Amino acid sequence: QVQLVESGGGLVQPGGSLRLSCTASESIEHISDMAWYRQAPGLVRELVATINSAGSTTYAGFVKGRFTISRDNAKNMLYLEMNGLKPEDTAVYYCYGDVWGLGRYDYVGRGTQVTVSS
Repeated sequence: QVQLVESGGGLVQPGGSLRLSCTASESIEHISDMAWYRQAPGLVRELVATINSAGSTTYAGFVKGRFTISRDNAKNMLYLEMNGLKPEDTAVYYCYGDVWGLGRYDYVGRGTQVTVSS
């Protein structure tokens, strides 16, 4: 069972940047798809970005052009570079892993809080 641990969250002013990291306890080479989700208070969890084993990425419309997802299989790491942060980006951000790429996530972290406020 792979453990995923998110880090890098915090308080940032509007327009600022953060880099989230997701550290896996084992190799992620066998994980086909990885993703970042987020959940704001009182709202459903929503998909932010995905990346597959070939490095192909997808983004939710609300973050396109501002966020960049990447993975480093050699370091067992997933990243989310966030620029141009807005107050509505405030949420807990979660790291997910889908071994077979079938849209059924096998692993999920406990999340890291991102707060965008002046």
